[in-house]
Amino acid sequence: MTISPIDDSQRTAAKVAGFAYLITFATVVYVNFGIFGRLIVGNNAAETARNILAHERLFRIGIVGDLIYCAGVVVLLTALYVILKPVSRGLALLAAFWRLVWVLMWLLVTLNLFDALRLLSGAHYLQAFEAERLQALARFYLGATSDYYYVGLLFGALASTVCGYLWFKSRYIPRALATFGVISSAFCVACTLVFYIFPNFDKIVNLWWFDTPMGLFDIALSFWLLFKGLRPSVVAVPTTQAI
Repeated sequence: MTISPIDDSQRTAAKVAGFAYLITFATVVYVNFGIFGRLIVGNNAAETARNILAHERLFRIGIVGDLIYCAGVVVLLTALYVILKPVSRGLALLAAFWRLVWVLMWLLVTLNLFDALRLLSGAHYLQAFEAERLQALARFYLGATSDYYYVGLLFGALASTVCGYLWFKSRYIPRALATFGVISSAFCVACTLVFYIFPNFDKIVNLWWFDTPMGLFDIALSFWLLFKGLRPSVVAVPTTQAI
């Protein structure tokens, strides 16, 4: 067995990844539950429209928050690639690409929010449509964000599964934590795929449980990277026998 040294770029990337995990998590939770969760009313287009128009600045802050989240995830995927590249360059690149697809889905969510806001803006060229129709269309765009989320979640969970495997293989973090990361991420992949085929699957497994275990892994990993850092990687080296 030999110990593979950890270079300064990996140590720095570990700190960056830890901060990025926490900042992006806090941002997305606040935006979607603290802002959009208050303004968007399920199955009530008229009330949703009134809430958005009455708190348009807050709604726009939520959009900016989603964009900040996207930027943070790009920082995160870059840091993870730097850390895990020595373990397997190909798999680290694949995980980064899949996480980038996740970001692109979030950008589509943001564009839908802008579309909904435009429909409710009262622009002159929209006066040809009845108010009720515009409200219904705006609610349609807001509802479509859920579809984009679950499409993106599949790729985010795939990326997390691959990263979990690389964490396990590298031994940069405790193997028990890495194992939990692989299992929780693979569980999210499986639930999301089943949900695509059987929309009523959420009656069996609550939607909250699709990504909650993976989120708990991300939080635990972020604190480990910030306060413990990376362990030296132990790599097996073939032994040669004397002739």
